[in-house]
Amino acid sequence: MTLRALYDVPAPAKLNLFLHVVGRRGDGYHLLQSLFVLIDWADTLHFESRADGALMRRDLGPPLPADDLCLRAARALQSASGSPLGADISILKRLPWGAGLGGGSSDAASTLLALNRLWALRWPQERLAEIGLRLGADVPFFLGGHNAFVEGVGERLTPLTLPPARYAVVKPTAAIATRDIFEHPKLARDTAAVILSGSLEEAGRIGVPAGWTQGFGKNDLQPPAEDRCPEVAQAARWLEARFGNSRMTGSGSAVFARVGTGVPPEAAFPEDELPQGWVGRMCRGLERHPLLGWAG
Repeated sequence: MTLRALYDVPAPAKLNLFLHVVGRRGDGYHLLQSLFVLIDWADTLHFESRADGALMRRDLGPPLPADDLCLRAARALQSASGSPLGADISILKRLPWGAGLGGGSSDAASTLLALNRLWALRWPQERLAEIGLRLGADVPFFLGGHNAFVEGVGERLTPLTLPPARYAVVKPTAAIATRDIFEHPKLARDTAAVILSGSLEEAGRIGVPAGWTQGFGKNDLQPPAEDRCPEVAQAARWLEARFGNSRMTGSGSAVFARVGTGVPPEAAFPEDELPQGWVGRMCRGLERHPLLGWAG
């Protein structure tokens, strides 16, 4: 009997410590600047090789969309590489959808990294990133493996070393479609661009954008998100009251607060106080992606 190769891999979430919309390309895509940090809230994906070339999904929980980013990533890599192999793919979904945590993009990135190894392709990270960017703007970040200053439409990454940090993350009941936020008339599209210099490098060393309390590093997507979804503002106030700070991540609806650097965190997460239907977790910032080095 031939043993089938298999892997169980994590797909961690991310937080946007800030997110600026600095312009718009002629094709309509928005130009962004953001500081991305990986956290230890993650989905788990299981892969088993198939000799018949089929790509099959078997979810380990509530059913996911039939053509999600995970399967699209697998098809794209199979087509680009010409591999005759397939895979059985299962997802244990822990990250909430519509939260701005990058769950779908992270699943896609972990799929590309796992199949790159499962199928013995040995593609470098840069080659996988070309596929990843076509799948979603956040996918190249998860493939890059490091916390990073991100620019353009997500393809320009400058790795940053961030010290240990803890975050309280809350996802209200409502989910938000990213397109709705980027089409909102209240979205600011002309925030002054940050120049990668000593000031930002210093911000990276302390683990939070310089001037956090003075408004630098705001999330430009938060005002339109709060307009579309009042629960975002409610979650921000809820965290602000408990930890003294709050900010939405990505296009929402999840909101986070920085709560310290210790292990365990200095502040406990009051889960029993969460409004009904909300989910939350005390998260630890990661120094690097768990699959760093899987490309090549």
